[in-house]
Amino acid sequence: MYGRVKWSAAVAGAALLLAGCSSGDDSAKKDTSEPIRQQPKGTDPYWVNPEGNAADQVRAYEKDGKKDDAGQIRKIAEEPTAEWIGAENPEAEARGFTEAAAKADRDAVLVLYNIPHRDCGNFSAGGAADGNAYRAWIDGVAKGIGDRPATVVLEPDAVLHLVDGCTPDEFHEERYDLLKGAIGSLKALKNTKVYLDAGNTGWGKPDQIFEPLKWAGVEQADGFSVNVSNFYTTADSTAYGKELSAKVGGKPFVIDTSRNGNGPYTDGDPNERWCNPPGRALGETPTTKTGDPQIHAFLWIKRPGESDGTCKGGPKAGEWWPEYALSLAKATK
Repeated sequence: MYGRVKWSAAVAGAALLLAGCSSGDDSAKKDTSEPIRQQPKGTDPYWVNPEGNAADQVRAYEKDGKKDDAGQIRKIAEEPTAEWIGAENPEAEARGFTEAAAKADRDAVLVLYNIPHRDCGNFSAGGAADGNAYRAWIDGVAKGIGDRPATVVLEPDAVLHLVDGCTPDEFHEERYDLLKGAIGSLKALKNTKVYLDAGNTGWGKPDQIFEPLKWAGVEQADGFSVNVSNFYTTADSTAYGKELSAKVGGKPFVIDTSRNGNGPYTDGDPNERWCNPPGRALGETPTTKTGDPQIHAFLWIKRPGESDGTCKGGPKAGEWWPEYALSLAKATK
């Protein structure tokens, strides 16, 4: 229901030969462009992909002489955003992103979003064909990450949809088993942190989801994530996270601040306020310096500028939408 990106990272390999290296052949275009920079490691240890959609848009605007627009999109292009691992080549993509990040002396942020019966048939429907296919996919991701540093956000909405009645009862037992197994496989890696998704403050109460999170293995994870692909304020997300943390053994959490700068949209159809709402803004930039030991990081998990789905004139979920990206950036002070 939240229009997540189904990331096939169009070929991690190409995007990821890069990691901080500049290419020589496109000199006419590149000589006139400022490079896409990494953020200071001390406050933001996460990797900026210099070949992501926002970075490409910066270069396109600069080539067309649209310097103001290019400057606006740099607000997105020069912040680390999560890479959503696709269904087809999990090992290659995970390896490509983590190798590129390690080469730049940064950590990769990855989202795993391939659980069977994903998104209850809505804009981001799909996922692995069955439990065995999902386990094989997780194994591929784990092999691709290896010993390199990675922060993994595990299956946005997967637990939430078990609680809200969206996922049919016959799939519940398997999903809990798959999530617990995924956490075990990823936590067996040397330098991987795992945050199991726990919904958002606009959905319901922590009382409704804390036990399902435990059944899904949150106690073996590094913590949980809140507000993924949503717009609730950092203050409200913090309150939700703290209340939930108290019910799951004091686990820390991360907050998706990618588009919450103006808070949630309150007009139009209540069932689609989450989908490409107008007038939103970028939120706090990614950092581990949150000022609160219970909040491990502010992250840009949803990639700003990529569509939530085919609503309000948007393209398919996960596709780059430059006009929306520009509106987010321009609304950000």
